Amino acid sequence: MIDVAMEMEQYDCPFIDTTDDHDVSFTAVHWQFDGVSKELETRLAVEGESRTELEQGLTALQDHDNMRECSLFSKRGESAVIRTIIGQTNAMKVIRDHGGYITGPFHIEDGSERWEVGFDEERVADDTLSDLERNNEFTVESRESLGTDELFDLLENAEPAMTLLEGCRDLSSVERETLSTAVDKGYFEDPRGATLQSLADEFDISDTAVSKNLRRGERKVVRRIVQALGDLE
Repeated sequence: MIDVAMEMEQYDCPFIDTTDDHDVSFTAVHWQFDGVSKELETRLAVEGESRTELEQGLTALQDHDNMRECSLFSKRGESAVIRTIIGQTNAMKVIRDHGGYITGPFHIEDGSERWEVGFDEERVADDTLSDLERNNEFTVESRESLGTDELFDLLENAEPAMTLLEGCRDLSSVERETLSTAVDKGYFEDPRGATLQSLADEFDISDTAVSKNLRRGERKVVRRIVQALGDLE
């Protein structure tokens, strides 16, 4: 199997358009494509920078031309869980027409969407990416060829993998951004390439505030890592 991770900018996707205009993000919890109606049903976790941004983002999503159905399951503070049905986008059609398939949950933020897509052959993957370029913009972040042993390893350890995934989903957008910036700036290196003060300057907040964001994020991720280690085959 050829596994391709890409940052996708679709021009006909309600989620991408919404995150382009509002400070909200979407993470897929469940997805199912109906080949007859050519519709994608999803359940998504939504995070807003504020309650106002969340409300405005949800309203914009509901009003999008390619949104067929949008219903709210729950909402608390700056977070919500929704169910949606959208029409098939051009990128979805290209991937399906070439026999490609989604291999992991997608995350949408700041006008782009991270996709994990699988193909059975290198040639098919090449042809699909070539066709995608006609009506979409994307960047291939990684491309791996998985052998039989690796596939079985993934299948046997699906539960701990999901545990790690849930740990990532537990992170708020602030915690996710803080951890990502800390890694990029070398905060966890030895010697450190960044200090709490320099990280605080990146976010224009106090070093106490950035320290709290880091600790909250670290606790969530480490807790899931320890749980996953116990479940590994």
